[in-house]
Amino acid sequence: MNFHTRKWIKPEDLNPNGTLFGGRLLEWIDEEAALYAIIQLENPRTVTKFMSEINFRSSAKKGDIIEIGLEVSAFGKSSLTLACEVRNKMTREVIISIDKIIMVSLDKAGKPSPHGKTKVEYVKDRLA
Repeated sequence: MNFHTRKWIKPEDLNPNGTLFGGRLLEWIDEEAALYAIIQLENPRTVTKFMSEINFRSSAKKGDIIEIGLEVSAFGKSSLTLACEVRNKMTREVIISIDKIIMVSLDKAGKPSPHGKTKVEYVKDRLA
């Protein structure tokens, strides 16, 4: 699992219980998954199709720093399947895990489009 994005929990991210609002965290995860898939598939028209069961395992509070990790689990004809884990940066305690996020590459008409990818690529290797 590669952890690239960090977020600092601020007052506007909290629920009435004083902990990180789950909807805010899911927004961050969806954005991170979209950015990752767009870069991997080289298609800005890549969208979220599916998220499996979301397992909230612990909470975060104001001032905590969390990190979002993603890992590719499969390439489909027009899709990319990711796993996600979010953890507290300082304690390494897992906050949430999602086994499957499916992102789909679309054509200009909004229909699934084959991407031709079969493995993770890094931008630095594309430029070489």
